[in-house]
Amino acid sequence: MSVAVALDGPAGAGKSSVAKKAAKELDFIYVDTGALYRTIGLAAMRENIEPVASDEVFDLLKRIKVELTFNEKGEQIVLLNGEDVSGQIRTPEASMTASKISAIPEVRAFLLDLQRSMAKTNNVIMDGRDIGTVVLPDAQVKIFLTAAPEARAGRRYKELIEKGMDVKYEDILNDVIERDNFDMNREIAPLKPAEDSVTVDTTELDFDQSVEAVISVIKEKTDKHF
Repeated sequence: MSVAVALDGPAGAGKSSVAKKAAKELDFIYVDTGALYRTIGLAAMRENIEPVASDEVFDLLKRIKVELTFNEKGEQIVLLNGEDVSGQIRTPEASMTASKISAIPEVRAFLLDLQRSMAKTNNVIMDGRDIGTVVLPDAQVKIFLTAAPEARAGRRYKELIEKGMDVKYEDILNDVIERDNFDMNREIAPLKPAEDSVTVDTTELDFDQSVEAVISVIKEKTDKHF
């Protein structure tokens, strides 16, 4: 029987990097659902389509194909109509567009089967904002990974600066707070911990400590030592 780990939390909490490392150590498949929404958001941006429920968005969903695959290093690759867009979906603009477009029910339905099918036949760690509450409500392990907005903004700032991007910490902090407010108050699948989830606060933890905290919860909940 496969093991499904639902890892939810706000933007910038380190879900992707922590989930990716934990999955590697446990020999699980890592599924970054946020990348899927970012990809649809990118497709909308390319065609100057506003990320709101509209005929334009519905038509867009009929014309695109979103896939998750992995390279020889086991790293997740996101394809939009066969094109690798893994790097292009990581901009602040793509992040905000993803948040808005993910609030559209038709978009969530478009990706739901893809996400669930991966968890049926594989041991997975799947991260997002409604994995434990909506996508995988029967997941054996549910974790809500969070950190203070200032800590999340600081990590994101450092990451983007290391990539050579010209950004300001204050702008990123404002984006984080705006994203939190939008995600927590949207009508469709708002960001919130599942009732049976375990909260892991990484504000005072470094990356390795965060990974160990997540792995510890997984092992405790599954009573296994992978």
